[in-house]
Amino acid sequence: MKVLITGARGQLGRYLESVFYSMGNHEAISLGHAELDITQPAPVHQLIVGSAPDVVIHTAANTNVDGCELDPENAYRVNAMGSRNIAAAVAKTGAKMVYISTDYVFDGKSQRPYTEFDPTNPINVYGKSKLAGELYVSGLLNKYFIVRTSWLYGKYGTNFVKTMLRMAREKTELAVVDDQMGSPTYAEDLAKFIIDLLPTDLYGIYHASNTGYCSWFQFARAIFEAAGLDKVKISPISTSRLKRSAPRPAYSVLDHFCIRLEGLSDLRPWEEALQEYLSNEKVNE
Repeated sequence: MKVLITGARGQLGRYLESVFYSMGNHEAISLGHAELDITQPAPVHQLIVGSAPDVVIHTAANTNVDGCELDPENAYRVNAMGSRNIAAAVAKTGAKMVYISTDYVFDGKSQRPYTEFDPTNPINVYGKSKLAGELYVSGLLNKYFIVRTSWLYGKYGTNFVKTMLRMAREKTELAVVDDQMGSPTYAEDLAKFIIDLLPTDLYGIYHASNTGYCSWFQFARAIFEAAGLDKVKISPISTSRLKRSAPRPAYSVLDHFCIRLEGLSDLRPWEEALQEYLSNEKVNE
């Protein structure tokens, strides 16, 4: 199998490349922004059609939530039109496509975890632009997997876990938001789930995060406990205290309904994944 990965220098892209190569007897074409500007239709078409991949995994995106709110044109240029360019090129090859989306396509007003069949209603530009990307992919292709995930972390790039560990080294007291609920997701676990999808024809939308949920405050507390940083004092605060540019959904927990319907292997509990990640990071230091 030949797989082309966009955003391959990013957090998920690097795990996908690693997991895919570990399987052996496969070829991965890994493209970062320097190799492929997804906002330019002609180069995208030329590269994807010329490479003739079996699958394109599209992870490249503008994921700066507040940055998207401040510069919506760039958000839509990358997340919507860039995804259209990728999907249009994939349509010429007959390949499968995986599009990575987000829990932020929902408004956070639900009283239960969101299924893949619940109506979307994003409340910020990031979520709206990612949903626009979903619509381009589903409109242009028949063989696609849209994978919505949440609160991604891992050893590459910047993320909440790394930020908390860094701040714990710099401060003895921290304040963390306690009125946003979601599911932390270890990028390596998500990469393995995506790779397992590739040989199938079970096309459609999937919610994939580590199982269970928590607030950012509860997540931070679990990080410090697992890392043995019990001297750090953390206090819960409301989202309104942060005065961020982009509103966040208060509740964006994802129900893995389609994973269950298709009989696929679900991702493990977030606490277990976090513990393994932090253990591995200590070994690698």
